[in-house]
Amino acid sequence: MAHGDEQQWWYNHKTGEVEQGKQSLGSERDGPYATEAEARRAPEIAAERARAWAAEEAEREH
Repeated sequence: MAHGDEQQWWYNHKTGEVEQGKQSLGSERDGPYATEAEARRAPEIAAERARAWAAEEAEREH
């Protein structure tokens, strides 16, 4: 693990666990996040981003 990786947090969407550093496959995790608390919010953050992208897409279509 690279030195900087151990200071980053990841959300493992397969297990629902938060990991410090790259502990699982890249296809199973979201991040990096600066803090553990932010990583715990990963599903909420992803949903917020998806809603924003959908709204932008809808605006472009009109």
